[in-house]
Amino acid sequence: MPARVLSAGVEAATQIEHIERPPKRLWDRILAEPDRAPEYIALAAAERFGPQAAEWVRAAGAGHTPAELAQMALKKHVRLARLEGGALGVGGAITAAPDLVALLWIQSRMVFFIAAAYGYDPQHPMRPAEYLALQGLYETPAEAREALDGVGKRMAQAMTEQALSNRRSNALHLKLAKYIAKRMARRYAGRLIPFIGAPLGAIQNGSATKQLGDLALSYYARP
Repeated sequence: MPARVLSAGVEAATQIEHIERPPKRLWDRILAEPDRAPEYIALAAAERFGPQAAEWVRAAGAGHTPAELAQMALKKHVRLARLEGGALGVGGAITAAPDLVALLWIQSRMVFFIAAAYGYDPQHPMRPAEYLALQGLYETPAEAREALDGVGKRMAQAMTEQALSNRRSNALHLKLAKYIAKRMARRYAGRLIPFIGAPLGAIQNGSATKQLGDLALSYYARP
């Protein structure tokens, strides 16, 4: 294998293991409308991770089949989800909202990378809609896309609002956690319990991410 290809592959493998935290502007949006958190995360993820996924496939694709690349993306993101859950889960209710948002952020990235691995354009407008459908929040990607288009129209207004006070933000963190836990079914039971939440966070984050990843593998691998 040429040294240039090997070097690119090593660099790409390292790159996929690092993910930045959700940006502050995303937090401002979802704190203003906690019930639309998954949609805001999906749209922000498309902007942030679409180009990253495309670049990763270009760098790591040589010598790997689409299925191998997709499995690589799945395993790396499950690991990231476990690490994130163990780190933030110790705080219980205090860190529940940041933990859940960070988990959705990691999971959205995984879906974009798996889609790119199978040759789908990670920057296509349907990718964030497919992510929401895979999460079970909408019956179909088309229905999710309609919802995202509605969210997008309100983003400009949300961005002009003043920053929330710390007191209001803390209250909304808990409200956000409740909204997300309700919308994401029973995956996060027990996450509001301090200290117990740490080991549960690592296990549940990894398990939920693996389940979503398996769904994404099946979806994008279909003929």
